[in-house]
Amino acid sequence: MSDPSDLSARDVLARYPTLRDDHLRYLEKWGLVRPAGKSGVARSYDFADLAVIRQTASALAEGRPFRAVVRQLEAERSGQLALDFRHETRSARILTLTPRASRPEERGEPAPGNVSKAEALFHEASSLDTGDETSRARAADLYRQALVADPCLVAALINLGNLHYADGRLPEALALYEQATNLAPDFFEAHYNLANVLHDAGRLAEATEAYNAALAADQTHADAHFYLAVTVEKLGESAEARPHWQAYRSLAPEGAWAELAREFTENT
Repeated sequence: MSDPSDLSARDVLARYPTLRDDHLRYLEKWGLVRPAGKSGVARSYDFADLAVIRQTASALAEGRPFRAVVRQLEAERSGQLALDFRHETRSARILTLTPRASRPEERGEPAPGNVSKAEALFHEASSLDTGDETSRARAADLYRQALVADPCLVAALINLGNLHYADGRLPEALALYEQATNLAPDFFEAHYNLANVLHDAGRLAEATEAYNAALAADQTHADAHFYLAVTVEKLGESAEARPHWQAYRSLAPEGAWAELAREFTENT
């Protein structure tokens, strides 16, 4: 087994059998533990995390609901830590253009003369926007060029915002997502990605509003229900979170968070 000052997620789960991987990742989302590594395989926990992990495992072994354990840990923690979703949350990326994303005349606005040029630049950028760091800068530049040709190209605003978000440039991402929501108030991806940034900024009440706006555009997005439930739980409003835990269970019965959602709906 690894040194106790640097346990992998697998080591932790083997040492504390009452814990599941979704429990660990939920503790991460609340900022109660902060592992190194970004992938599920590579995650590891240092000595400072083990006290929280051990306390959680012991409480679960006593039969306490996981919800109650999280609440106790949060109450015991001094100060307020912002939720950190960046390790798990995936920004919604626009893969293809739709009329509402590419043609402002659909929204009652005059069409710019360079729409076709903007769309061509968008498609070129999107082909490079694959998560590869070597092509990220070029993709961002092409999205900017597309926006010069058509400032109302919501899809380019969102995807450029995603690149800033991935680079940790939250103010820039926030500004782009807000511009996108203003141009297309019914665009799911704009509100969902805006909510993610607001999470990272610790602006939980605003994040709640943004997730609700995203769900108004698409009630079938399971992860939006999940992250809204987490946000509302963080604000201490468990009754309001319950319908979203239930929605996640219904929409993603085999999802990564299905068992956790079951705990939060059944253990009240």
